[in-house]
Amino acid sequence: MSTSRAPTMSAHRQTLTTSLTALTLFVFATNTTITAQNLNQGACADEKIVLEGCNATDVAACEANCGLHESTYLLDKCCKHAGINANILAFEKADAWIPRIEEYGKCTGANIRLQYVAGGEDEMGDALIEDVGENEDDKTGQGIYDAYIVQAPWLPPVYKGLKTLTEYIKENDEHIKFLDINQASRSAVSFDGLVRALPLDTDYISLGWRQDVFDNEAIKTSYNATWGEMLKVPDTIEELVVVGERLNGRHDYNNDGEMDWGFCLTPQTNYFQAFLAPVLQTHLNECEVVEGGYKCVGADTGQNMFFDVDNFEPLIYNEGFRYAVEMYSRFIMASNCQNQTADGVKCDRKTAFPTGRCAGVISMPGTMTNLLREGGKYAPKSDKRMDNVLKPGQYWGRRKVFPGSDKVINWNKEGRPLEDCAGEVCPLAKNGINYAPFFSEGGESYALNGRQSKPTATDAMWDMFTWLSTLPVGEVPLAGVYRKSQLTEEAMEYLAKSWNNTVMAQDLHDVLDEYFRSEEDGGNTVQDLFIIGFAEYNEALDTELHKNLILEDVKEGGLFNMTDPSESINPVKNKVEFEERYNRFIANLAMRYDDVHAMQDGGALNQLSLWRGALNIHPTKSKEQICQELLATDHKSFNKLECINVVVLKDLCQSQKEDVEEYAPDTCKVDNNNSTVIMAVLFAIIGAGLVGGLVYYMYKRYVNYIRIQKAHEQLMEATLNESVRALYQLDYPLHLIRGDEFVEEGKLMRHEVLRNTHKLTVLDSLPDVDAFIEAGKHVLFFSHQWTSFTSPDPSNIQYQAMCEAVKELAKRNGWNHNLKDVFVWVDYSSIPQVNPSTQNLAIRSLAAYASSATYFVIVAPDTPHADLDDMCDLGTYQRRMWCRAEQVCHSMRNGTEGMYLGTGKTSPLEPVKSDFFR
Repeated sequence: MSTSRAPTMSAHRQTLTTSLTALTLFVFATNTTITAQNLNQGACADEKIVLEGCNATDVAACEANCGLHESTYLLDKCCKHAGINANILAFEKADAWIPRIEEYGKCTGANIRLQYVAGGEDEMGDALIEDVGENEDDKTGQGIYDAYIVQAPWLPPVYKGLKTLTEYIKENDEHIKFLDINQASRSAVSFDGLVRALPLDTDYISLGWRQDVFDNEAIKTSYNATWGEMLKVPDTIEELVVVGERLNGRHDYNNDGEMDWGFCLTPQTNYFQAFLAPVLQTHLNECEVVEGGYKCVGADTGQNMFFDVDNFEPLIYNEGFRYAVEMYSRFIMASNCQNQTADGVKCDRKTAFPTGRCAGVISMPGTMTNLLREGGKYAPKSDKRMDNVLKPGQYWGRRKVFPGSDKVINWNKEGRPLEDCAGEVCPLAKNGINYAPFFSEGGESYALNGRQSKPTATDAMWDMFTWLSTLPVGEVPLAGVYRKSQLTEEAMEYLAKSWNNTVMAQDLHDVLDEYFRSEEDGGNTVQDLFIIGFAEYNEALDTELHKNLILEDVKEGGLFNMTDPSESINPVKNKVEFEERYNRFIANLAMRYDDVHAMQDGGALNQLSLWRGALNIHPTKSKEQICQELLATDHKSFNKLECINVVVLKDLCQSQKEDVEEYAPDTCKVDNNNSTVIMAVLFAIIGAGLVGGLVYYMYKRYVNYIRIQKAHEQLMEATLNESVRALYQLDYPLHLIRGDEFVEEGKLMRHEVLRNTHKLTVLDSLPDVDAFIEAGKHVLFFSHQWTSFTSPDPSNIQYQAMCEAVKELAKRNGWNHNLKDVFVWVDYSSIPQVNPSTQNLAIRSLAAYASSATYFVIVAPDTPHADLDDMCDLGTYQRRMWCRAEQVCHSMRNGTEGMYLGTGKTSPLEPVKSDFFR
């Protein structure tokens, strides 16, 4: 279980022979003694080991050796791996490793060798790369180890070299129970939809608080008299900051006569990100209003707190990021840092909290237990506490969910402004507070070498991993509570007994019961930055935020006053000074992020692709698709991501002519001289070909006639079959825009623009569509003709008719005038316009789209064609094959009752009459 966040990996990778510790633990399920001389003889000597005492026919011994810790997984694997040697690489020592490896070896006969990385967490990432090899180079790994104990941030550079565990988990899920593991830990080890490690731990950030401080009557009375408010444990980050400031320097918690601090921490990027998370992430999936609140199980929103999933712009240019920096900097100034930093020592919760001078603490789970548990490594002793104020059954060291925020950014507005947490902006709020627990780093997981490991060693290690996943949490090395089933009453009683503390066990249960909620149950967990360059991005933030801003001396351009910490720059009291330093911080951080992008293979565009994969964003997009969409919506990002090196503009002239010409005028223009030469050559070829071709044509005409006739019959049959099939399934999800947003746009908007601004509601199947309508939603299908070769409605006449139709239908049917239960389908907005492949899939689903709509509106006002000297009207609409096909598909299933005609002449809407199809 991780207890700290390493700021960076080693700058220079060392070979495993020098980077790994000389101390290696060898545990064998045998009475044979292996000497150093034996080991130096190499692998051949290992193969000669003769196992003793492993007898699969000894039923009693097998049951005794393989049924430990109430697990049944190994009962049928007695001596299964006898004589098999396997090596595992780990980064952190744990006392439980020795007995677990001994027990596993005694049961299965496997010889498991455990080796630690000398540099611990700081060196494990480099050691993984050295042994596994990087993703795109399967020849570089040394392949010494068969398995690894890992954390999620180390996986992105090597995950393609790790064994894919998806099928292994499926085959053993009755024991592993993968979905029982909390969602954040599962997501942390999944890349491109495949599981690359088995999580048996989790890491997250919570708040520790001292009940002997918050229940002290003298402190409570003084607090109320001074501030006019009751002292309470904070629920929001702003309350956390304010309470810390008000307690700081006014009370003595440890009875030494010196006034003490607010809350304590170690300044690390993950603790800042715990402040940032509830401000930036409000919901991972699109939401709909249901009875009693919101249900958020729709399309991915792409929300996170690191980088925009459409253009990889860092999410630092918004009011929410600034708000989090202000809160965090104020929190630090009222913490242990005010003394420790000024004294020239590291600001560290592990040295500050034992002094008894902290009212609370921010930490990861493993260290938090050691901070709060009686006799814990970092816990204050009883003489540095005020236990006399506690009532019977109370305990001084408490744990709770990390505070949320009553202010969040609005992702749907330009610039993403900071707003109060309410309504659809904050759909998962509880009492007006958005909670977003940050699962930093992900916790320990178990991975297999997928390149060099022998199958027998892989099987032995997998059986050991599976067995460990079935054990009680206290028996698994390095693991804390990481499963939902570990929150049962029985599991908590077991934990309370092992801790000898019921209050601590109950607090942990309450925290994790909230943190382990899935998205379907209202959970809003925030994932760490699991992409290549993780350490470098964190080092950039750590340097600029802590070293160059918050803890830098005011004389050097920072916020901290080394001479008198109480005079440090405060964003509320010293707005001008803070503004100047904050702007410099943002500019420097952006440049550092750009430098990290440039260090990675493929630059920022490849990082964007990896980030979308790590977040499991759907639909998946290739780099070409990302660039094509940016060409249509965001030229600045198109240039910054160097998309010009990925797409060929001329190749896009057919599908994105308007976008290409706007970006690079005349790119799609054909040179007149070249055209003349081409035409001349073409006519010469045609002339020569006609002479010979005419004779051949007459000869083959009859034969071709018979063949074409047969092919036509087959094509008609296939077309009919495809049409029938298309009525019953969607080849591409139904995309709808909500009525109020459709009317507010002011014109027909391209599909990609609406998707990138999260204004499309996505229904994946026809049962989903039916359920959507049964829930009281109204789907309007607009059928119209394009009045330009490159744009659907350049005059905006048809769009105005559509808006009038929406409003008129709402009025006639008594729908809510806010139009939020009305959803519009129109081709330009609902069908992909940039990617031909997905566009074709959507076109194949047109029959299903039209037939499943509740209302079908023909939009055919008199409109001039922008590229022809013609007028488009109802007559030209009726001559279009696609328009007639849409009418038929809807009417064959629904009749004409819900069909209307909008011509914009007299009434916005006229019912379609029965003779309309003649």
